[in-house]
Amino acid sequence: MKKLLYILFLLISIAVSAQQEDAWVYFTNKPDAGFYLANPLEMLSQKAIDRRAAHNIPLDVIDVPIHQAYIDGITASPGITVMAKSKWLNCLHVRGSEDAVNDLASLDFVDHIDFANKLLNTSGRPGSIQQPALVNKVMETQADFNYGTSVNQIQMLNGNVLHQQNFTGAGMTIAVLDAGFPGVDNLQPFQRLRDNNLILGGYNFVSQSDNFYSGGTHGMMVLSTMGGYTEGQLVGTAPDAFYYLFVTEDVSGENPVEESYWVQAAEMADSLGADVINTSLGYFIYDNPAYSYAYEDINGETAFITRGANIAFSRGMLCVTSAGNTANTANLHIGVPADAFNTLTVGAVNATEEYASFSSVGPSYDMRVKPDVMAQGVASALSGVDGSIGAANGTSFSSPITAGLVACLWQALPGLSNAEILQVVKQSADRYANPNIQYGYGIPDFAMALNDGLGLEDVKKQPFLIYPNPTQGVVNFVFPKGILSATVTVFNSLGQKVTEENLSLDHTSVTMNELAKGVYSYRIESGQETQSGRIIKE
Repeated sequence: MKKLLYILFLLISIAVSAQQEDAWVYFTNKPDAGFYLANPLEMLSQKAIDRRAAHNIPLDVIDVPIHQAYIDGITASPGITVMAKSKWLNCLHVRGSEDAVNDLASLDFVDHIDFANKLLNTSGRPGSIQQPALVNKVMETQADFNYGTSVNQIQMLNGNVLHQQNFTGAGMTIAVLDAGFPGVDNLQPFQRLRDNNLILGGYNFVSQSDNFYSGGTHGMMVLSTMGGYTEGQLVGTAPDAFYYLFVTEDVSGENPVEESYWVQAAEMADSLGADVINTSLGYFIYDNPAYSYAYEDINGETAFITRGANIAFSRGMLCVTSAGNTANTANLHIGVPADAFNTLTVGAVNATEEYASFSSVGPSYDMRVKPDVMAQGVASALSGVDGSIGAANGTSFSSPITAGLVACLWQALPGLSNAEILQVVKQSADRYANPNIQYGYGIPDFAMALNDGLGLEDVKKQPFLIYPNPTQGVVNFVFPKGILSATVTVFNSLGQKVTEENLSLDHTSVTMNELAKGVYSYRIESGQETQSGRIIKE
């Protein structure tokens, strides 16, 4: 009997040790950094480099690819399958038994290993196990193909004002990261994109192939709200933008590797010069409950995909992300990457601007306002799987409706940074002064955002140069020729003076470290010269 129990225990132990685990393997350095930084076209397109230069974003080691010898070393390790890679985070997503993954720690170029199952990360806090939930990959799509117009979803945001001024996304590039795009290469609503060569390319990270016109239909419907066009029935919010299409969502199930696919796609979008990323995807519960997130993880810095979204913003892109459709479930809060610090997270309202009961709520665990804004996500007009114009529900559609108009706004305001575009959009929303967990800052007004942005561009043309703006603390002032000293006064949103500083050629900065995040106004006075404007504190 004892022998039988021993054999049974041994078999169970072997089975447990052989269970496949997902993990991220992080590397110590990037030995090739000097070469790539001296030859940036080896890692980024000219369009990407130009975008960085336009917004004074320097190239750095984050842009450098992973050292190939490190990839080869991991690939050759017994029992390991490399699923994805991220140059931004300098790591590989691998799959293998717990023992096989842990053996990688002995390689001298491996810095540390992070298992998707938090209980296996002995150096971290214990993870909480979530109960598995049904996966809903179609984001509450309804098959109703009688809906005839997209006018309401555009006019609700005053996007028609941008279109009337010929700001339709021309020259801007939007990367769509989603589940698949079947039919985009032949359905009528995408004919205008095809005829005008507006689809620049893409990649299917799930199948590791160039066939991005495959996978689930969700991405096709998402794209139609931005780039679709059917005479008298559907006009996307950015019908003249360029598009890259990336498949990152595996419709067969939920696994953290989809986060890694997303980050890899965002890196490719950056290298190709994309301006805006739309993400109508979100993660909270995985098929393996040990991989799932807890609310405390929705803090803007824990999830792999969220950290990738934060880096995407630092590269000069603006991510627009669905809040999620989980408000009627036990996991009512936003998921990831909707919690990222500088993503524009979009919830859903109906045609009369009432909160959609399924739209995931905030705040983030660290108490930031989320969602950021709202758009129509109930009966949103879009292309059906057969090319007829129908309607569907979900923040999956309120997000791209907004993302298209963000691209149009940025086309109108090319001198603004992604942080400034983000701020003027949020500031234009109808609940900006009184946000809540359902609506966030409310429904944005892109006509107002355009006016605010034009004012911000005018400020940039004034004689005193201010940088960085937005700032995380210190603001520097460059004096125009002939000015030797000045006084800078900073006011809060109520017009109250919060700081004042006397500047000279030897002292040209103001510190805002103690001030809360938000928008402040400033006034510079020097003799007969006076300049006013705004400073964004992040």
